[in-house]
Amino acid sequence: MLDSALKWIVPWEFSWVFLIVFLGASWLYLRGVRQLRVSPSRQLAFWAGMAMIYIALHTYFDYFAEHEFFMHRIQQVLLHHLAPLLLIASYPGTVLRAGLPLSWRMRVRKAGQSLAWRIVASVAFNPAFVTLFFVVLILVWLIPGMQTLAMLDWRIYRAMNWSMVLSGLSYWWLVLDHRPKPPGRMSPGWRVLSPAITMTPQIVAGAIVTFSKTDLYPIFEICGRAFTMNVLTGQLIGGVIMWVPAAMIESIGGLLALRQWLRLSRRRHVGAAMAARSRQRREAVRRVSSPL
Repeated sequence: MLDSALKWIVPWEFSWVFLIVFLGASWLYLRGVRQLRVSPSRQLAFWAGMAMIYIALHTYFDYFAEHEFFMHRIQQVLLHHLAPLLLIASYPGTVLRAGLPLSWRMRVRKAGQSLAWRIVASVAFNPAFVTLFFVVLILVWLIPGMQTLAMLDWRIYRAMNWSMVLSGLSYWWLVLDHRPKPPGRMSPGWRVLSPAITMTPQIVAGAIVTFSKTDLYPIFEICGRAFTMNVLTGQLIGGVIMWVPAAMIESIGGLLALRQWLRLSRRRHVGAAMAARSRQRREAVRRVSSPL
């Protein structure tokens, strides 16, 4: 029983880089929670996203992702859609910063004010670039030749997985930004529309894979399939996973962005009303205090 449980926990391919990054982020978050008041729902979203990334990349689940197409699609949906959405929806930025030692925070703040960082950020967090990169990565790794390269070379395979996580985090960071523009990089209206735009090519690609009558990814046959099922059945399941769950997750992201838009709108109206009342009070005081 214990051996069976350990089989699922032990990584299929151990990575020191992943483990250090994962433990470092967890340590910073735990320190930050001690410094700030973070709601249970935000903490739950953060740890759920972290758990999904760990399970998808550093457990025996990765074996099935390398040996069965539909399991690979589940892994990519977790890494590219659901886990980043949960992490960004928890708004971990302030918590992670609070977890840094004071000297590190000062260095991070200084680096963020540098010209080099502003230039890099203007490109790396450009809404058009991030959105295009988010969609292109999905389609590029679906090309049979690229999928074959990723499965045959562990370095390309890990680069594929890391690129999915990073593009998902940057995309949802733009879409779920709770600030108005500026300083936010995307207007609230576009944040709501963006998931509807990005899900369209994914739905088309998922439909193509779903209804294909030929084996598009024979590399899984070469690597050895994890399950004894019909090849086209597994491919059909993989296409449906790309098609339905991924679109549902993006729809949820759009609804969260809509909630933020409504919150910003209410805040703007409340601010305008308070400013109007303040002007009225000043005018009334002026009239009372002015000589006849």
